[in-house]
Amino acid sequence: MAVYGFHASHEQIHPTRLLDAVRRAERAGFGAAMSSDHFAPWTSAQGQSGFAWSWLGAALQATDLRYGVVTAPGQRYHPAILAQAMSTLTAMYPGRLWVALGSGEASNEHITGDRWPRKDVRNARLRECVEVIRALLAGEEVSHDGLVTVDRARLWTRPEEPPPLFGAAVSTATAAWCAEWADGLVTVNAPIEHLRAMVDAYRDAGGRGQLALQVHLSWAPDEDEALAVAHEQWRGNVFAPPVCWDLLPAHFDEVAKSVSPEQVREVVNVSADLSRHAAWLREYAELGFELIQLHHVGQEQDAFIDAFGAKVLGELA
Repeated sequence: MAVYGFHASHEQIHPTRLLDAVRRAERAGFGAAMSSDHFAPWTSAQGQSGFAWSWLGAALQATDLRYGVVTAPGQRYHPAILAQAMSTLTAMYPGRLWVALGSGEASNEHITGDRWPRKDVRNARLRECVEVIRALLAGEEVSHDGLVTVDRARLWTRPEEPPPLFGAAVSTATAAWCAEWADGLVTVNAPIEHLRAMVDAYRDAGGRGQLALQVHLSWAPDEDEALAVAHEQWRGNVFAPPVCWDLLPAHFDEVAKSVSPEQVREVVNVSADLSRHAAWLREYAELGFELIQLHHVGQEQDAFIDAFGAKVLGELA
């Protein structure tokens, strides 16, 4: 049976408020949580971007939930540093962290001043990072010279069992590629036909482990309010790759000016009807997604958490 979690959107909400929200979500019946990992918000309207790894330590201590985090090794993060971060948290909180690895977006990675590589180079760099991280988690001393460089790195504090390394994908080609190395797959909500193709691509290529889905949604007691919240906060996130990979926050502000509310409906499940949200979530579970992380795209989370805890999660159970 699917587990329904709360998505902590650092690019939208101050980390103190996010910690309050994840505590509230656990009390409301959410069974898991997931964290973004950004250096900058997508648009200036979102207005935040706390450091995910600091927050995860506090959140793991404050709740009993299992957490996922989507991150990008290779440019902003050296793979040995990411391996140390996930190793420490897993040593402290065994079995409660999974980490999804992706090739990243320029909006976060450009801060190093390094060249932003082509997608094929970023994928090759990611694959090198995966091998480095796995070797470090296994207790090996690692030296590596390639798209990333590692010199005699070793993790001195390690968990008994390493955290699962998921692959992050939005295309069927990337999902199939992730099957070569990942312990699970995470993607975002899309039309059912595309999600079915994603599941098939991953499983047909031999993909193992759990399937996770981040669901962007907007709920309010009034339909117009739900749509207005989604449009105000998430209209910069309607652009498909490669646009979403290659722009900076100021660029997203500019290109989002012409995005209509109806275009936002294409990427966000917008409804004032809680039964409609439950039906969407049930469809995703029927496709085989076992970890379904709910991201209400508004900055105010309490009413969403309370309503979904009281009505939606019970209906799905």
